[in-house]
Amino acid sequence: MNWADYAIVGIILLSMVVSLFRGFIREVFSLLVWIAAVYAALQAAGPLAVQLEGVIEVPSVRVIIAFVGVFLVVLVVGGLINYLLGKLVDGTGLSGTDRLFGALFGALRGLAIVLAAVIIAGFTPFVKDPWWQQSALLPEMERMATWLVGFFPESIQAYLPEQVGTETVITEADA
Repeated sequence: MNWADYAIVGIILLSMVVSLFRGFIREVFSLLVWIAAVYAALQAAGPLAVQLEGVIEVPSVRVIIAFVGVFLVVLVVGGLINYLLGKLVDGTGLSGTDRLFGALFGALRGLAIVLAAVIIAGFTPFVKDPWWQQSALLPEMERMATWLVGFFPESIQAYLPEQVGTETVITEADA
């Protein structure tokens, strides 16, 4: 095992431990809150930016401030709800089960992070480096990432390597 293998194990374990302490309900709700925050910010940034015309002159700055503002408000409100939801779960006596499923969720999230990094690395020369080639875990991660890419829409698959782990460089003519 080389440093890449230890990094893979570390990412998965760290995600697993964080989710073990937070629990499944908090982790899933937290993920939903982040998705809702991005969605709300995307939907509301334009209309809110128009309301800021008298205050901020530069249009792009107005949109950025509106986006960040909505995003943070949804994140804070969602965080407060998540805190209360966590207290509710703790009060039901299901915290052990919640934490066990949280650890499983965390392991899957850590694996998803690693697979995303492996897919992105397919666009770099890293896949030809000795540390990549000598890794014990990266060949399996490449197989899993290749399998996962098979579920992506064809419009996205067109930009990805057929087999993850083989360097793909997108030229200007391809884009």
